[in-house]
Amino acid sequence: MAPKDPKQVAASASASAASASGGGFFASIASTLSNFGSSMSKSVNGLDEGLEVINPEGGNEDAEEEAKKGRWKQEERDGYWKMMQKYVGSDITSMVTLPVIIFEPMSMLQRMAELMEYSYLLDMADETEDPYMRLVYASSFFISVYYAYQRTWKPFNPILGETYELVNHGGISFISEQVSHHPPMCAGHAENEHFTYDVTSKLKTKFLGNSVDVYPVGRTRVTLKRSGVVLDLVPPPTKVSNLIFGRTWIDSPGEMVLTNITTGDKVVLYFQPCGWFGAGRYEVDGYAYNSDDEPKILITGKWNEAMHYQECDSEGEPLAGTELKESWRVADIPKKDKFQYTYFAHKLNSFDTAPKKLLPSDSRLRPDRLALEKGDLSTSGYEKSSLEERQRAEKRNREAKGQKFTPRWFDLTDEVTATPWGDLEVYRYNGKYTTHRAAIDSSECIEEPDSRIEFNPWQFDNLDAQ
Repeated sequence: MAPKDPKQVAASASASAASASGGGFFASIASTLSNFGSSMSKSVNGLDEGLEVINPEGGNEDAEEEAKKGRWKQEERDGYWKMMQKYVGSDITSMVTLPVIIFEPMSMLQRMAELMEYSYLLDMADETEDPYMRLVYASSFFISVYYAYQRTWKPFNPILGETYELVNHGGISFISEQVSHHPPMCAGHAENEHFTYDVTSKLKTKFLGNSVDVYPVGRTRVTLKRSGVVLDLVPPPTKVSNLIFGRTWIDSPGEMVLTNITTGDKVVLYFQPCGWFGAGRYEVDGYAYNSDDEPKILITGKWNEAMHYQECDSEGEPLAGTELKESWRVADIPKKDKFQYTYFAHKLNSFDTAPKKLLPSDSRLRPDRLALEKGDLSTSGYEKSSLEERQRAEKRNREAKGQKFTPRWFDLTDEVTATPWGDLEVYRYNGKYTTHRAAIDSSECIEEPDSRIEFNPWQFDNLDAQ
């Protein structure tokens, strides 16, 4: 028998579960869907018709008042809007140079590594004998990154050839690399005694005026070492609202599907859209299914707080005698942290998580990132422009020599995988970083604790001659 729609689960179950999960699975999705968008968005008088300002906290506040809020000064906001109007309807992933006022002191490669904060969940997925709890832990791992995604600061786009290394956390060796500039693509690999994690990521966007839709064109695979199980992730798209006018906020309405491609079991989770007065915001609900699409475990929670699970019957109802249990909770956050970083996120910029003899292409070394971390926006903006211009100069130099950029740690394969938002060329980890790191770790080289090398992702010389 097919499971009940999560929207229609009995109210009697709702009362007991909601108190434990803070809403989630048993919340009223239907009303949220009907109210989303039209109830909260208004065009701003005096600006282009159709330019919407959306207040996620309520539907009654005047749009013009909300439009004055946010981090932009009025003259900057109005000028930037005039510049951006021509891009409405376009993919702006690499078309627009953005001011550092909207950036956080972290690159997209570091944001990719941030997911490793909760790598213990993949360790647990590898250790359990229960095939459905394996999916609960693994799906909680992938949900955990959405806490970072709610931050409205933009990470720096990596320079071609830029890398990020992470050690001293959960026994993991992590390496990521910017493997393409047009289109922007990065690849990552992480490994410990329990799992390997491989991702190829290529973002696709659609600029809508005061918002942008972000489509995660990518492939993410996790291999659990004890069982050999391979998990494949398809995440939901993301919408960034109030980019220029109003307080910027982020939502990811839609389905996340995590499939055990070894057995056919899967998790399907529904990320609810934000409705009136924030109703439904952050909530995630769904099931772990067997290969016959029979629900085995219901999963519910909020992606910015915690996730819970409970065994269920074939109709999706909680089994008698079972209780809702927690699978994941967001880590502690420093009070009044400007960027809403967890303690682990702060470590991503620290050299405490860097290996011996750090690659000179590492994101930690970016001068624009370092300046922004110190609060120096003027220097950060100058250094960002300098890096972007040098990247353009290197491209001219490379093309003049008839040469092509070659990633160092990942190889482009012949494999093309289909995603809901377009096809993706897949990059595969080539194993060279493991050899490189093993050689350094086994050496007796001594590194000065305060020594800092210059950021250098460049593969081609004589840039000043161009």
